Amino acid sequence: MSFAIATVQKQPDAAIYRATIPAGEPWLVEVKKGQTLRILDLEGNQAIDTLFYSLANPKERYDVQRTLRRQNCVYLSTGSVLYSNLGHPMLTIVEDTCGRHDTLGGACAQESNTVRYALEKRYMHSCRDNYLRACAHDGRLGKGDIGPNINFFMNVPVTADGGLTFEDGISAPGKYVDLRAEMDVIVLISNCPQLNNPCNAYNPTPAELLIWN
Repeated sequence: MSFAIATVQKQPDAAIYRATIPAGEPWLVEVKKGQTLRILDLEGNQAIDTLFYSLANPKERYDVQRTLRRQNCVYLSTGSVLYSNLGHPMLTIVEDTCGRHDTLGGACAQESNTVRYALEKRYMHSCRDNYLRACAHDGRLGKGDIGPNINFFMNVPVTADGGLTFEDGISAPGKYVDLRAEMDVIVLISNCPQLNNPCNAYNPTPAELLIWN
């Protein structure tokens, strides 16, 4: 009986929230404790840069160092617990059809576009710009609240000498990750607009968010 209930709850028509994030755009949504958030890669190999904050106190936020130290792995997948800077569990990945997600590549910005690619790339649209747009519109978060993020569906291997490379994605159309909220959270997303590396096959595409009780 419990399996049947879970199956019904995970049907798209049973979701209490469903939205499509346009290619290259930001999004902000709240997820309450006990709810499940699905981030769905609609067309494959789209990088979805994501940050999490406590709804009760946005100064409590996702902490990459604490999260990686607790799980002793630089990639996230099923069973990974995302911890806050205060040491509290924020979300748990309960299902993952992609396999792993990047925690080290960071969000593209004017500065990184310049350093990695060329001076003329400075003013290209970036994930940091997306975050700031969403924060300005919402009003609860600001520039100082932007920190190291998770890149869902992005492939950033660690090389033998400890470096990072941006490689072709390992996702595919319809791949998704489900996260159960362990506290009420604000989810801040940049559906990456990057055109200069293969994180999204040089072609930003839409993503979908679903929330179930």
